[in-house]
Amino acid sequence: MTPNQIKLYETTINLLTQRGVGLDDIAKLVMFLQKDYIPHLTLTECRHSVEVVLHKREVQNAIMTGIQLDILAEKKQLMNPLQEIIENDEGLYGIDEVMALSIVNVYGSIGSTNYGYIDKIKPGILKKLNAHEPGIIHTFLDDLVGAVAAAAASRLAHAHPEAEDNY
Repeated sequence: MTPNQIKLYETTINLLTQRGVGLDDIAKLVMFLQKDYIPHLTLTECRHSVEVVLHKREVQNAIMTGIQLDILAEKKQLMNPLQEIIENDEGLYGIDEVMALSIVNVYGSIGSTNYGYIDKIKPGILKKLNAHEPGIIHTFLDDLVGAVAAAAASRLAHAHPEAEDNY
């Protein structure tokens, strides 16, 4: 890896950590999505898959952009009506989901179904990120974290095609 690639990866990990999201939090979401399909799946394998996904430039770019928008909204530094839309995590906004879809599509269409499922039920860290605590904005982060988990789960599914052949 080049020094720039290392810097982008480390920046991405640092931003996630600063916003309260650890790699194990995302790995637990991957485990949640794949435990019924891949026998003997470990949290270590899930974490590795998360790390692989987070090394992709398009994933890093989406995460850095989304987190920056969340931070700017917390500081009330966006112009209205965008400030209010992001602050309130308005359901019809949709750009947060569009950014997430750019991540889930990295490993094929199964990423979309994984993402839709996990975004709907919001297990683990996603529930915390979606709590809408006063002064804390995760409009983008909750969707991006769910997307990384969905992509990492899809990557594992592709690595274990026998799990899909049980018919």
